[in-house]
Amino acid sequence: MKLEELQVYQISMEIGNKVWEIVKAWEHFEKRTLGDQIIRSADSIAANISEGYGRYHFKENKQFTYYARGSLYETITWLSKAKNRNLITTNVFEELKSQLETLNIKLNAYIKSIGKKTTNDK
Repeated sequence: MKLEELQVYQISMEIGNKVWEIVKAWEHFEKRTLGDQIIRSADSIAANISEGYGRYHFKENKQFTYYARGSLYETITWLSKAKNRNLITTNVFEELKSQLETLNIKLNAYIKSIGKKTTNDK
């Protein structure tokens, strides 16, 4: 299976792109402070999934996927701050949080599958 075919990778790329589009519309101060942090954490999810995938050793792949999960939770925190500071609406926050929670479930399943021999291995 190719990296681009992994559902966790696809969803994390989509989240990163959504966050980018949201932050792009903010004023300079908000972009420079909170926006930079949200973009970094959201983009880090997909980046860590891909880095782990590229390592070709299941232990390293698993470790980088744990990093991706940490970035996922960090993104939720930054989005909470953005909502509390009226930079995003409650609806936008809830939509992204729901997508991140779904990704978290899929990421945990992916972590459990790493290193197990199946016919669907890379």
